Amino acid sequence: MVGAVAVLPLSAMAQANILNAKKPEQIGIRTEEQKSIDNDAPLEYGYVDDRDILWSKTVWETIDLDERVNFPLYYPTDTIDIGSDRRSLYHVLISQIKSGNLKDVYVDSYFTEKRKFEDLKATLQKVDTTDLGYEQVNAGEQVSPEYINRRNITAADIVEYRIKGIWYFDKRQGELKYRLLGIAPVAPDVNFIDDDSMAPEEALVPLFWVWYPSARQILHDAKVFNSNNSAMPISFDMLLNARRFNAVIYKEDNVHGDRDIRDYIADNALFQLLESHRIKETIRDREQDMWAY
Repeated sequence: MVGAVAVLPLSAMAQANILNAKKPEQIGIRTEEQKSIDNDAPLEYGYVDDRDILWSKTVWETIDLDERVNFPLYYPTDTIDIGSDRRSLYHVLISQIKSGNLKDVYVDSYFTEKRKFEDLKATLQKVDTTDLGYEQVNAGEQVSPEYINRRNITAADIVEYRIKGIWYFDKRQGELKYRLLGIAPVAPDVNFIDDDSMAPEEALVPLFWVWYPSARQILHDAKVFNSNNSAMPISFDMLLNARRFNAVIYKEDNVHGDRDIRDYIADNALFQLLESHRIKETIRDREQDMWAY
C-alpha cells in the first residue's frame, strides 16, 4: 500500500498550483510543463487470456452509504459553497452522462440494453401537477408554472451503490484477483421518494448501470477527498479498484438464474448477512485450496 501511494502523480493534489497561483482563478490549473511531466492516467489492466483463468465467480455487492468508511462516495451532496474539484460520485457520473462523455450506460447489470440521458429522465425526475393546476386544465386554461411540482433525484438521495465484479484465479500469476465490471447508484423510486406509506428499503431501485472499464478515465480525473491528507487525494478509480470501501454480497452467479440471497432466505436479515459472509469466505478459501497438497 505504501508503494502505491508513493507513485501517485503530483497532479493528484486537490489544490493543484495553489502555492504558485497569483490569482484565485489559477488554482487547480496546471501548466503545460506540469502536464508533460505528469503521467496522470489510470493504471491499465493487464491482459488476461481466457486460458489463464483457472476459476472465476461473479458477485453483486451493495455499498451502504450510511457506513462511515463509504462516506467518500457520498459526500459532498451540496456543491454551492465548495470548489469544483469536490464532487460526489453520483454527481460525477450523472454530469458525464448528461454531457455525453459517458456513453456505456445500461438498464441492468447484464449490460444488454443501452440508455442515454434522455431515456433516464423518467427515472431521475418526477413532474406532478397540483389540484389548482388541474382546475386550470379543466377550465381550459394553461397551467401556471407555480402549480407544477418537479422532484429530481440528487446526490443526497443516493442510498447505496451496487457493483458487479468477478473474482478469478490467474494461474499464470498464481493469485486470486478481482475485476470491477459495473456500478449503479441506488435511490428510492422517484415516484415514491416522498411517500411515507412505503418502507424506504422497498422503494429502492438502481437508477442505471455503468460499464466500469469505459468510465475509468472519467473516474480517474475526479478526485476523492482524503481526510488524512487533503493535499494528496485519491481518484474514484483508485478507491474502487483498491476496494477501499465496505460492501456486502447480495447475489452470486448460480444455476437458479443468479437469484438474490433474499429470494431464498426471506425475512431474515441476520441469515442473509451470514449467507453473504459464507459466499465471501468460499471465494477467499478458493485461493488457499489452490495451494493445498
